[in-house]
Amino acid sequence: MSADPLTAAVSERICKHMNDDHADAVLSYARHYGGIQQADQARMLAIHPDAMELEVDGATIRVPFDHTLGDSEDAHRTLVAMLRALPGPA
Repeated sequence: MSADPLTAAVSERICKHMNDDHADAVLSYARHYGGIQQADQARMLAIHPDAMELEVDGATIRVPFDHTLGDSEDAHRTLVAMLRALPGPA
């Protein structure tokens, strides 16, 4: 199965999946990578090749990636890697 380019439709599909099925991960991205430790709510708005766009407690922030995403598979691998790199509970 080949990966899809990061079109607006693919971004929308990824965001819907993350918001519906992985809301806790989106909140973790906002807290750790977005630097908003006290965040209560976060929604993924868009995936761009260079960053994810999140709405955090009503404000929009951009969380940059460590490389430019090439396609939907790269986006998936990168989002998973970012989540796995988070520190565990103390």
